[in-house]
Amino acid sequence: MEKKWKYAWSFMLVLLIGLGIYSNYSDHDTADARKETITIADGGWDSMQLHNYIAAFIIEEGYGYPVDFINGSSIATFTGLRTGEIDVYMELWYVNMQEPYLEAIDAGEIIELSTNMVTDDQGFHVPTYVIEGDSELGIEPMAPDLKTVEDLKKYPELFQDPEDPTKGVIIGTQTGTVIHDILEEKVKTYGLDETFNYFTPGTAGAIGASLARAYMNHEPWVGYQWSPTWSMARYDMTLLEEPEYDEETFNENFGTKFPDNPAYITVHADFLEKAPDIAEMLSNYETSTEIAGDALLYMEENDATPQEAALWFLENYEEVWTEWIPEDIAARVKQAL
Repeated sequence: MEKKWKYAWSFMLVLLIGLGIYSNYSDHDTADARKETITIADGGWDSMQLHNYIAAFIIEEGYGYPVDFINGSSIATFTGLRTGEIDVYMELWYVNMQEPYLEAIDAGEIIELSTNMVTDDQGFHVPTYVIEGDSELGIEPMAPDLKTVEDLKKYPELFQDPEDPTKGVIIGTQTGTVIHDILEEKVKTYGLDETFNYFTPGTAGAIGASLARAYMNHEPWVGYQWSPTWSMARYDMTLLEEPEYDEETFNENFGTKFPDNPAYITVHADFLEKAPDIAEMLSNYETSTEIAGDALLYMEENDATPQEAALWFLENYEEVWTEWIPEDIAARVKQAL
């Protein structure tokens, strides 16, 4: 009988300890379980994915919300934001999405929380050695009087299309993005389609690879670039001039330079109620094209994923992201790192 009581007491003790342990974790899990999953738009380009993973790490490790990404084109994901299928858009380029963005704001479907960063170098670029040469590399200037997009009409042979030697080639951006359609229209507006083909390699990686090959071989290249990208962080590029920005002309046929283009962090209108603490964090979220460019260059040079580049950012730019969140949340994020 005594042995049975000893075993019974041991069993109860283990059970009580187990219940205590379970209770501690249960409280934590239940708290997290009460928090709804936060959905973030993934439009497929590197800088957006970088910011997605930065935000997701802070949201999951600092605040305890689960995060899910929803993939699609910029139009499809923005539509998801308007309907509420998607909660957060980390990098909405205003100029590229101006009309649907303003419609959604006016309809009360979305809310702008902050400006992530602003780019002022969006447009058609050439490697600087094409214009100036490079004495250290033994490169002679190829087009010393090339300053404007209009000047390209003098040089279709220099930027010859290997698939169509009768024309030059201008490298665009991937299909499925609003900017692709803008660039295609720009080429027509400037009359460049008479002597140039507008070509899209298909993916952001392929576009970067085409520039990298040209740079490695000191060859001419002309195409669309913008900051932040790893290529703009690595290479010396020159933006070709366009007529000064005029809103009416730009809205009519895109026949001017791009205006400064802010990348907004926006959320669905219901998000302030769904996750007010995350909305507050995102309202403080701010980087720059230089910072994002550094992270993207790290990703390229180390064959890293956007998720790995996000961790690199969190480890190397602590003074930036700790300004977005309370100290106790920052401590949890640091511990998770």
